[in-house]
Amino acid sequence: MGETDIKILIVDDHALLREGLQSLLSAQPGMRVVGAAEDVQSGMSEVASLLPDVVLTDLAMPETGGVDAIRQVKDSHPEIKVIALTFHKEDSYIHAAFAAGADGYVLKDDSRDELVIAINSVLSGKSYLSPSICGRVIAGYLSAVKKKRLEPSWHVLTRRERQVMKMIAEGLKTREIAEELSLSPKTVEKHRTNMMNKLDLHNVSAVTLYAIQSGLINQ
Repeated sequence: MGETDIKILIVDDHALLREGLQSLLSAQPGMRVVGAAEDVQSGMSEVASLLPDVVLTDLAMPETGGVDAIRQVKDSHPEIKVIALTFHKEDSYIHAAFAAGADGYVLKDDSRDELVIAINSVLSGKSYLSPSICGRVIAGYLSAVKKKRLEPSWHVLTRRERQVMKMIAEGLKTREIAEELSLSPKTVEKHRTNMMNKLDLHNVSAVTLYAIQSGLINQ
């Protein structure tokens, strides 16, 4: 083993998996498993003493979970790369791991080659997500973006601006709106201008269409 080998620390509460990973990775040229821990507390001690290049951590462990392990490693040694190695494919686990600072996310049923690619990728400064869940995560992201785009954004309006928009969409003129709301026509015009600027609407037709599409016309 050379001094330039990638130093890897494994944190997992299953002994057989730790031993299997250690055997698998130690057989890879340029890689060296320098330690293995069965829980987060001992894992953090190993991190401090061994200063590995990469930490592979399970997410579902007794007491302190793997997400906390990721956060602790990144807080104390931000230069160390951390890969979540887990069976969990759920979005909640993926989001939690990356939010905690994970550099990669690999499934335990991925191939050996996939894990090696993940290790090399994070060390080159890239984030890594298992290909077996990548498509679903992207689909979920695009769905969320589409949903957000369709959601009405009139929540940025004040209550008075919403009232003015609704009345414009119902066909009322400025003076009629002013009388209905006990405001001056000048004040109504001000609310109208603010509302249209906030929503990037440029004429009465656009305001009416927006109010209908947002369901505001029925409120």
